[in-house]
Amino acid sequence: NGSNGGRRGMFSVIGADVVISGNVKASAELHVEGRIEGDVDCAGLIQGAESQIIGGVSAESARIAGAIEGAVRVRQLTVERTARISGDVEYENITIENGGHIDGRMRRIGATTVTITPLIGSDAPRAPLTTTVEPAAANLV
Repeated sequence: NGSNGGRRGMFSVIGADVVISGNVKASAELHVEGRIEGDVDCAGLIQGAESQIIGGVSAESARIAGAIEGAVRVRQLTVERTARISGDVEYENITIENGGHIDGRMRRIGATTVTITPLIGSDAPRAPLTTTVEPAAANLV
């Protein structure tokens, strides 16, 4: 598909019999059925149910069905029922199928936590309030 000069429709496959020790970077979609011992950085990730990634994952979109041991940062994330993620997850939009497991902290990309101390009166105790502020769509990365 290189004739159109773009990455649309292009993908790479790491087969079930492949073990990679080292970081993987792909400018297009990556289909992983094997094992990667290193960080993965790609435009899109499709992970098979029997595959393992021991390292961080960074992508615009991902459909996770296998095991990940590491931090995950994905804009559009789908965690399938067979998925097992051990690590912190950052996402913009997430879907978790019934049975999918995430063992780690979850944080929405673009959300900001703000602590406000209201001034009710000079003698009143001050109780901080915490709220999440969503940025305007134009400010999203």
